[in-house]
Amino acid sequence: MSELLVDFITTLDGYASGDGWPGFWGLEGPEYLGWLGEQPEVTYLMGANTYRLMSGFAAGEIPGDQDAFTADEEASVDGLTQAPKVVFSASLEAPLTWANSTLIREDAVETVRAMKQNGSRLLCTLGSLSLCRSLLRAGLVDRFRVGIFPVITGATGDERIYDGYPDVALEMIDHRTLDGRIQIVEYRPTVLTRPPLGGPA
Repeated sequence: MSELLVDFITTLDGYASGDGWPGFWGLEGPEYLGWLGEQPEVTYLMGANTYRLMSGFAAGEIPGDQDAFTADEEASVDGLTQAPKVVFSASLEAPLTWANSTLIREDAVETVRAMKQNGSRLLCTLGSLSLCRSLLRAGLVDRFRVGIFPVITGATGDERIYDGYPDVALEMIDHRTLDGRIQIVEYRPTVLTRPPLGGPA
């Protein structure tokens, strides 16, 4: 049976990106990049918006606030290109142009439930905030990992990660500090039907 890992990188105040900031908020270091390269082989799950963004990078599109990719960013995109990817979308057209990508039009929750039951490879989300939220609400997420970068983007932050989430209890199962500044924290999540002191769910 496969495990499902929801994996986010975030600012301290819970944003996935920020206007005018480079990738990784410019704070990635050798330990963090080395750790990324040590991750196990996975099948990535994503929605249409993330697919459009990442497949554009793979095709050579450069983010508007950069002149070029760094060598590490190129290696990261190349690694994603080689990995199997499952894309949930009703708007994209088959066949998908990004190598090793499979388009699924059926319900994402039921599809991922079947993938977990019938597979052995780790499943890992890539971006796709609404997909992650749906999978968590359905109780399918086994591990929830957050890379916290030491930045607050109160003025420029974009894509608040946890808006619309249910209440979730998190049991810490791993943590580490990379490059003296980046916190990697991993949890086992339990979706709560109501807060511990009662009240509305």
